[in-house]
Amino acid sequence: MRAKRSTRPALARRCLAEGLAAFALVFAGCGAIVVDAERNGSLGAVGIAAVFGLVIMAMIYATGHLSGAHINPAVTVAFAVTRHLPLRDAGGYVTAQLAGAVLGALTLRLAWDGTPAELGATAPTLGSGAALAYEIVLTALLMFVIMAVATDTRAVGAAAAIAIGGTVALGSLVGGGVSAASLNPARSFGPALVASSWTDFWVYVAGPVAGAFAGALLYQAVRGSSASSSGTSRP
Repeated sequence: MRAKRSTRPALARRCLAEGLAAFALVFAGCGAIVVDAERNGSLGAVGIAAVFGLVIMAMIYATGHLSGAHINPAVTVAFAVTRHLPLRDAGGYVTAQLAGAVLGALTLRLAWDGTPAELGATAPTLGSGAALAYEIVLTALLMFVIMAVATDTRAVGAAAAIAIGGTVALGSLVGGGVSAASLNPARSFGPALVASSWTDFWVYVAGPVAGAFAGALLYQAVRGSSASSSGTSRP
């Protein structure tokens, strides 16, 4: 009997989905920061947090069945380390995410004819130490939620986008005034590169990667080895 052919898209198509989702994240989320700065605080912290949460939710619904909708190099690395994603795929995902984020920032620069609000580039407001702590803790919480809805068959898959988008919005509200609540190296990399704003950029790589790894391990510890797992990173 012939084996059933896998319906999973080819790596190139999955990478394209990741790049498009990262583009949307930066264009919408960082675009909201630019609009808020240029329109006298018309959105406010709550509005910006809502935009980040909503665009993540929308992109998970749009691309989750294709690539898993990581949209975040830290999430991809954590999935690879915990063996939910092959290393070859992880390299392609991260490259696509970074490229999509840069394209999103470039589009904002063209639309606004410059770099207002540094295109939403992230920078600590209470020092790099506090920012690092917030990035680690908030990313760990985000990864814990992602692991719950993406790898455990007991979780309700249809609510994954809402849960993850809500966690991103929550992180923005809690940490926006301390670290800008990036939780995502690609989200920070795109605006930093295009606006040439690299203030304490290392925080936005080390913090999310460490936090995502910690969150993934924490969920595995809480879940236990007897729990049923889907063995996939797809929400």
